[in-house]
Amino acid sequence: MTMSRRLAMVAALALPLGAAPAFAQTQVTFQHPIGINSHYGAGTTAFKETFERLTNNRFRIVYQRNDNERETIEAVQIGTIECTITSTGPVGNFVPETRNLDVPFLFRDTAHARGVLDSQIGQDLLQRFPARGIFAVAWLENGFRHMTNSRREVNTPADVRGLKVRTMENPVHMRAFQTLGALPTPMAFSELVPALQQGTVDGQENPIPVILNNNLNQVQRFLTLTGHVYSPALLLCNPGFVNRLNAADRAALMQAGRDAAAANRARVTSDEQTGVDELRRRGMTVVTQVDSAAFQAALAGGSAQIEQGLDSALLRRIREWRPGS
Repeated sequence: MTMSRRLAMVAALALPLGAAPAFAQTQVTFQHPIGINSHYGAGTTAFKETFERLTNNRFRIVYQRNDNERETIEAVQIGTIECTITSTGPVGNFVPETRNLDVPFLFRDTAHARGVLDSQIGQDLLQRFPARGIFAVAWLENGFRHMTNSRREVNTPADVRGLKVRTMENPVHMRAFQTLGALPTPMAFSELVPALQQGTVDGQENPIPVILNNNLNQVQRFLTLTGHVYSPALLLCNPGFVNRLNAADRAALMQAGRDAAAANRARVTSDEQTGVDELRRRGMTVVTQVDSAAFQAALAGGSAQIEQGLDSALLRRIREWRPGS
């Protein structure tokens, strides 16, 4: 045996069991639509800080923007990326039970929505994801959705009639706008701004944080605070990635998810408190006094169609939920 081989063997034996000759980091790719300076970005940043800290920086979270939510969910399923934050709009195509959350005026207010998702109801829905090849870490949110358009003020349900409105690729949302007499046009978020610029659609519906962060005021003149649907979001990860984690790292992942949800919700609250004034300052005409009862009554006649194929027992549990229940 040569001297060089003897030295190499001695060096190898001197290493502690399982030690690596250099510090190795595992990269975790994290995608979502909307920029990093947003409510999704707040969740991503909190997730990154907690997960990297609790795993002693053995993992490195790398954020990438991807405006096509359906594409990111599919990428998580097949393992092209590790994690994503997405609205529930396209999630129903993968986990149909989540469509129950998209019924108009299902939630009384933000406290009701957050309470339901944090309760056993929300946890039971998260358990539906593994069978579809997705691991659901936590519920996040976008907030309540409002209408914008470039043609006219919307003060009553009748004002919606005839408007071409972009919706998410979600049959519950589409049926609701059909009931109001609009022409729902489903498309990916990545296609929205060009469609508004070119007049392919007259309007769209999104929460204040999304309207703000994407500068939709540049392509939409009128905003009406309809609050017609609460929009949850989800932090989803690839099951293979999660299953490869040891128990401590998996606990770190779940804690990071809880911190992401808290940061995300705090940013939504902040954006909703200041966002309307900011959009008005940017030149939008804002209708703040909306007769919600009139919109609910207009949708009531189509409720059977809107809720077609949904879980009536679950919808009743959600509507009847109270703190402590």
